[in-house]
Amino acid sequence: MDFSKVKLVVTDMDGTLLNSKSEVSNLFFNLYEVLKKRGIHFVAASGRQYQSIVDKLDSIKNEITIIAENGGITQQAEKVLLLNDLSFKNCVKSIEILRKLDHTNIVLCGKNTAYIESKDARFISMFSEYYTNYKIVEDLTKVTNDTFLKIAAYHFECSETHVFPAVKHLENEMQVIVSGEHWLDISHEKANKGTALKMLQNSLGISKEETMVFGDYNNDLQMLKLADFSYAMENAHPNVKKTAKFLTKSNNNQGVEFILEQLVNSRV
Repeated sequence: MDFSKVKLVVTDMDGTLLNSKSEVSNLFFNLYEVLKKRGIHFVAASGRQYQSIVDKLDSIKNEITIIAENGGITQQAEKVLLLNDLSFKNCVKSIEILRKLDHTNIVLCGKNTAYIESKDARFISMFSEYYTNYKIVEDLTKVTNDTFLKIAAYHFECSETHVFPAVKHLENEMQVIVSGEHWLDISHEKANKGTALKMLQNSLGISKEETMVFGDYNNDLQMLKLADFSYAMENAHPNVKKTAKFLTKSNNNQGVEFILEQLVNSRV
């Protein structure tokens, strides 16, 4: 594989760079330092909250670009590069539909913090892994003092089966993405990882031929199409494996690091 043109590396977090314990390996951080020396820019792209991504990549947070909330916000250090916020009207509309679904927990994702109504200890324990900054409120539709990036819905069994059918019709006016086995996101119609990545490629003057992307779920599809070096994880959704040009090892077997080692070794 000729990696000589690669100038930009983009990776999803959960199911991709993070293992099943939500950990980033020490090997990745070592490889990152080599990428930096070679002039290759790194991007973390996730459905996670910005603050949650920063927590995972704290030592390099000011050197990389972060695409958070599935493209709702793109940021380099303190500089916001792109913001696709969801109107409060559409937030309320989505929340009212989701409230009618059984066993579905709703997250109102603000720029400053996330908001939930649920008092379910099991949900909060899981949810706080993805949203380190959050507030519990009585009524999500009464929260107005923030900029809203998306609505996230969590179903303990399967979001694709139990949530997506109820909100599919919203695709005509908003972005509706099954972003994980249990998660579904509703956001601004232009908010996705692909839109954010395309903006970044244009601003950096980096082409599709110079871009490497790793992903595992449907919210990664748009950005995988923007890279000649597109990799699906072994644990990826079938749609991702169909879209990506190449396959790598699973997240628990350091599939991202496996390819990055080849990349840095090819650039000695």
